[in-house]
Amino acid sequence: MELLKQRILRDGKYLGNGILKVDNFINHQVDPALMEACGMEFARIFANLGATRILTAEISGIAPALMTGKHMNLPVVYARKSKPVTMPDTVYLTVAPSHTKGRMTELIVSPEYLSRGERVLIIDDFLASGATILGLVRLAQAAGSEVVGIGALIEKTFEGGREALAHLNVPIHSLAVITRMDETGIYFAE
Repeated sequence: MELLKQRILRDGKYLGNGILKVDNFINHQVDPALMEACGMEFARIFANLGATRILTAEISGIAPALMTGKHMNLPVVYARKSKPVTMPDTVYLTVAPSHTKGRMTELIVSPEYLSRGERVLIIDDFLASGATILGLVRLAQAAGSEVVGIGALIEKTFEGGREALAHLNVPIHSLAVITRMDETGIYFAE
């Protein structure tokens, strides 16, 4: 998606160690018009999957997932990183490593919002190692749901996430695919 690529080139910052800072338009400050365009594109790409629910991770996945849900007319559920008192005692819980936090992070979903028989579309901000998305897959499977597709705003191919997800045999689409990042720049797949 050219709009997203141009925004990454203009405002993204390579911080070393495989980290791309996109705080001023995706992760901390959100550009609603850009997320709207990304949501429309995901809705177009995944229109024929028969998804009944979108699942993402708190917090950076919420904006693209919400806009995708808007255009697909689907509810959006996000895995929380801590359990609020309003959540029931029994929950779906898994852990996944956070590349930017440098530690394991909990992913928690209430059974009220993810149930048996759902057809789940996972939308997230990054596809890097695939660890967070695999955590979301585990949550969906624990609920008895079927993952029918995976979408990421930005994929970093050099971290192997697509290969880690290949066994799922579902469509995987990324709107901006980065093949290399270094001090000389950010390079996208053709």
